[in-house]
Amino acid sequence: MTAYVYIMASKKNGTLYIGVTNDLVHRISQHRCGEGSAFARKYGIRRLVHVEPFEDISTAIAREKQIKNWKRAWKVNLIEEAHPDWNDLFSKINQ
Repeated sequence: MTAYVYIMASKKNGTLYIGVTNDLVHRISQHRCGEGSAFARKYGIRRLVHVEPFEDISTAIAREKQIKNWKRAWKVNLIEEAHPDWNDLFSKINQ
């Protein structure tokens, strides 16, 4: 089963949320409806800006922890490497 590390943002260069899940569409839908996490709900984090797939959950969790420990500038660079405009990727995964 595929696991995913994802980064969500409130807006371009806004507040970031990093998570891991094995059901990306469902989890992002929860965040977008305000049911994902209290932190995401409080800061209006609804925009999916980065996704990384992994073949197992253990590897995904390790990557999530790694990214969470990064400096903010490194996280921003990771997002902007593939999505410089911070476009919402939800429509690409929800097909």
